[in-house]
Amino acid sequence: MLTTKAPLILGLGYCGVAATLGLGFLWAPQVSIDAFESPSAQRIFYWHVPSAWAAFLAFGILFVGSALWIFRRSELGWKLHVAGAEAGLVTGLMTVWSGCIWGAAEWGVPWDWADPRLNTFGLLTLLAVYLVLGRQSQPDSVESRDTFSTFGLYGFVLVPVTYVATRLWTIRHPGPVVATGEGSSLDSDMGLVLLIGAISFSIAIVGQVLLSLQTSQLEQKLAVLQSEMDG
Repeated sequence: MLTTKAPLILGLGYCGVAATLGLGFLWAPQVSIDAFESPSAQRIFYWHVPSAWAAFLAFGILFVGSALWIFRRSELGWKLHVAGAEAGLVTGLMTVWSGCIWGAAEWGVPWDWADPRLNTFGLLTLLAVYLVLGRQSQPDSVESRDTFSTFGLYGFVLVPVTYVATRLWTIRHPGPVVATGEGSSLDSDMGLVLLIGAISFSIAIVGQVLLSLQTSQLEQKLAVLQSEMDG
């Protein structure tokens, strides 16, 4: 079964993530000095941008799982909800952490509360924190699943808002740089490192979700054995 390969897939993904960070700092060319106040700090983007991409994938999985549970009472849907929330928490924290490092170097402050893009993504990450910690602190019941899945559904609205925010309200957070033609500030080597990062983070997300599904199956088996022992 594919879930048995979860540790291997996750490990492969994180090896690629580590390689991306190494390539970003040691191999990718430096940007123009005129482009940033702190040109060297932009190298964290090779981690930051792919982790944000992976976070959006994770929140997409969270949305699908939440919808399947709310509308179809699908056990697989609930497992996807759990997996998406956990993956969203990990990648969301990676994105926020790396963004704060760049912001401290480029802006002089790690966070700007007036920037819509930063704040909407921050709310997404806080949503993941709530869903993961809340589920762990509450007994597993239909009511608690309904509550968390509802938050998962409505919270997904922040994903398109976050995506659009950079294009409509560029305050602190830079606008899109991954493009072709005159609007692109990337050369081919930079784009290659970002591509490797996006693929690696995507593989890591798949591994994380599969590992979460495997863990849920083991928890169910443990619960059945515990019930049989108690009976």
